[in-house]
Amino acid sequence: MTPELNWFKSSYSSNDGPECVEIAIAPAVATVHVRDSKNTQRAQLAFTDASWAEFVAFAGH
Repeated sequence: MTPELNWFKSSYSSNDGPECVEIAIAPAVATVHVRDSKNTQRAQLAFTDASWAEFVAFAGH
């Protein structure tokens, strides 16, 4: 059984722009979920916490 995720919008997203991303952290299974906040029914991505940390470090440069 998958627990319900608590989604929150990226601080870089706006209500007006096309880049609206939400993430949710599932600590019990060590995954970070990413979805489009304007269409939450579409497919979402899931990353291990290690992969997410690598991505954030890379994107921050």
